[in-house]
Amino acid sequence: MAALSITVTDEEVEITLDADWTDDAPETRAALAEALPVAGEAARWGDELYVSVPVATAAENARTVVDVGTVAYWPAGEKLCLFWGPTPASEGDEPRAAAPVNVVARVDDASALAAVEGGARVRVERA
Repeated sequence: MAALSITVTDEEVEITLDADWTDDAPETRAALAEALPVAGEAARWGDELYVSVPVATAAENARTVVDVGTVAYWPAGEKLCLFWGPTPASEGDEPRAAAPVNVVARVDDASALAAVEGGARVRVERA
């Protein structure tokens, strides 16, 4: 998948595809790339934003504990998730999804997301 741009309300967040993660979810990334651009109203759950996307893929090397800055797809809810800190499911400071997610990319600097509230408009497109 080409580089992505995620815009949350008026804040653009740069996305990279980390070389270490390129094989984690190739089918999910391909399905997401095919669906781009996508946009919608995001919900916030702790330090996670998630938005519905028109993608339906199964779990692919899915995990619940992720790194700060992770961009992941939640197969159970067909949502794209952005993690920058603990969620209500976390144990300590780790970002933790409610259910296993497919990691597709990483935000280099997720600090701008901390001020975003639920209901923000999120748009994901090719950079």
